[in-house]
Amino acid sequence: QCTYLQIEQAQRTHAVVLSRPAWLWGAEMGANDCGVCVGNEGVWSREPLGEGEALLGMDLVRLGLERGSSAREALEVITALLERHGQGGNCKEQPEPFVYHNTFLLADRTEAWVLETAGRYWAAQRVSEGSRNISNQLSIGSDITAEHPELRERARSQGWWSGDGEFSFARAFSLEQQPPRMEAAKARFQAGKELLRQHAGHITAETLMSIMRDKASGICVDTEGFRTAGSMVSVLPRDPALPCVHFFTATPDPSRSVFKPFVFVAGIKPVPQVRSPTFLQDPARQIPRFQSSVDRRHKLYRRHQAALELMEQDRERGQQLLETLQELEKQGLEGMRELLEGTVTPCPEELADLFFDCVEAEMKFY
Repeated sequence: QCTYLQIEQAQRTHAVVLSRPAWLWGAEMGANDCGVCVGNEGVWSREPLGEGEALLGMDLVRLGLERGSSAREALEVITALLERHGQGGNCKEQPEPFVYHNTFLLADRTEAWVLETAGRYWAAQRVSEGSRNISNQLSIGSDITAEHPELRERARSQGWWSGDGEFSFARAFSLEQQPPRMEAAKARFQAGKELLRQHAGHITAETLMSIMRDKASGICVDTEGFRTAGSMVSVLPRDPALPCVHFFTATPDPSRSVFKPFVFVAGIKPVPQVRSPTFLQDPARQIPRFQSSVDRRHKLYRRHQAALELMEQDRERGQQLLETLQELEKQGLEGMRELLEGTVTPCPEELADLFFDCVEAEMKFY
């Protein structure tokens, strides 16, 4: 059972760790126990938005992670399900429909992909070196590694491409008049590209955390009552003997949140403090949907929000708190470095408790 649709079950699924809006089944981003990571962004294209309920892009993120043992396999899972079931349905917990199509970043230990969609059509680009970012717009031009079998014919039949010369997915399928949200994303996309370029060749977990905290670029959003909801940074060593380490904030606004490390091992300790409550009469499940609202904040979220208010009211105490939190994050990064360099070999129980312990420490600070 996905957010709106029931689809056929797979024989076997991978363990996954997800960062997701609490009301739906899918995820904005996450990782699986094979070291595959997937994240998505909303886009609008010339393809009409489906009014009916289908798979959300966020459902496809989770399905790709559950069923793909490599980035390429996750991409194949997502495109096959997209072609079969389509994408659509309300992407926001509100009665007025907010619908979009999706772009995805997929990575594993050895390769990365960008997958962009317009309705049931798609194009994918393999990233073989350097860095790549996405941001609420189609960004794959003519450098297409794989595509929907009828992609070019669709563009040609609609008059979006002449059929001669170079075919650019972004040029053919992007709207001439972008919605304000996508227009604003252009500058953010360029800024992200530039920030990555500045660190080319020596990008670390800390580099990515600092980019995610960058407010000037619009990557870290903290305006008009809307905050970047959650952030994730993954370190995927090429050596399969080394574990992948995934850092999650599990709280909004990364500039005032702690990235906490998570490693897949047997017997991981559950972390109820970051699991949102469930509701018997859930307005997202009842038809008609979203007729009422419920408080979905988990325990860490509530404490973090109270701390944010304190930071805003009492600058000095707020600054002290922030420095304490940054110290906690540094310890996690240091632990990861020692783990990946082989200078320490933690016992499996320690790794199984790692994320729980970090969340507990943060709760205590608050």
